[in-house]
Amino acid sequence: MNALPDAASASAPEPVADRAARARGGICLLEGDLPLFFGGSLSDVRVAWRMVGPPDAPVVAALGGISAGRYVTSEGEIKGWWAGIVGDGMALDTTRFRVLGIDFLGGSGETTGPRPGQADFPSISAYDQAEVLRRLLERLGITHLDAIIGASYGGMVALAFAERLPERVGQIVSISAADRPHPMATAWRSVQRAIVRYAISRGEGPEGLRLARALAMATYRSPREFAERFSMPPSLIDGRYTFPVERYLLARGDAYAGSYCPEAFLCLSESIDLHRVEPERIGVPVTLVAVKEDQLVPLEDMRTLRDRLAGPARLFEISSLYGHDAFLKEEAALRAIFAEVLGSTGGAK
Repeated sequence: MNALPDAASASAPEPVADRAARARGGICLLEGDLPLFFGGSLSDVRVAWRMVGPPDAPVVAALGGISAGRYVTSEGEIKGWWAGIVGDGMALDTTRFRVLGIDFLGGSGETTGPRPGQADFPSISAYDQAEVLRRLLERLGITHLDAIIGASYGGMVALAFAERLPERVGQIVSISAADRPHPMATAWRSVQRAIVRYAISRGEGPEGLRLARALAMATYRSPREFAERFSMPPSLIDGRYTFPVERYLLARGDAYAGSYCPEAFLCLSESIDLHRVEPERIGVPVTLVAVKEDQLVPLEDMRTLRDRLAGPARLFEISSLYGHDAFLKEEAALRAIFAEVLGSTGGAK
């Protein structure tokens, strides 16, 4: 579980010693019912949020994959999930923008989500995430976002927000996220969820999550990277051969299982595969970033999305050894794209 230092019960700003004027966050209680897209509702949703940047700067929401949370940039001993991209003088510059991060609804952070052993948490849509973001913005007194920059699942949420709430955002950037999942990607994730469900049924949820994450890592990166890093011969350990790539994948699985709730993984992995938006109803300016080596979101799907969008749309195609994980690694490419996209943004509203 990702218990983090600012898990307070109120939504009031909280200072940080070395950035008192530039970082604030907390837990915001959204009182009342939240009707859900796939049926049912949640009551009194708690939303964990964090914002870094000059108090009067334009606001950009930065949303990542299902394991990303409110700490977008690093603060003290806490490493942000986009620490290589967001920060002072970086590709998404926190001296120019207020950057807002949230813990996703249904995830493993401090926002409302399933707890270990909870099997009845409802299905969550990217539209539900967009509505939670809207309500949070209202509570924070922010009437308009200059942009939402979303990568992977966060890009799906950005597209959903643009479809449903176009008056609330100036533009969106969707990195490695299309209007719907590719069936091959759904196939891989379906097997991952089956592994976790089976493990939970045997009282071994964390072990199932470990294996599911290991499998997922094989889909995030490119075959070329694995060929370059893991072509060494296996080692004989405890009477059996162990392969270098096997050790890497299981180590990544160990790290993930130690910090994430299996039931939350099931919820948000399913949410990815339930994702559908209508591009013809999205009229705000959209910038798409596709990675040619991405195994999960094929380049052709991003091109099709660009052609179907109702409003101004452009597509940047980049090449990366890191495949789907390029949004975490390709600082230079994203710096150039963000400079072009955000260079003419207006002031805070």
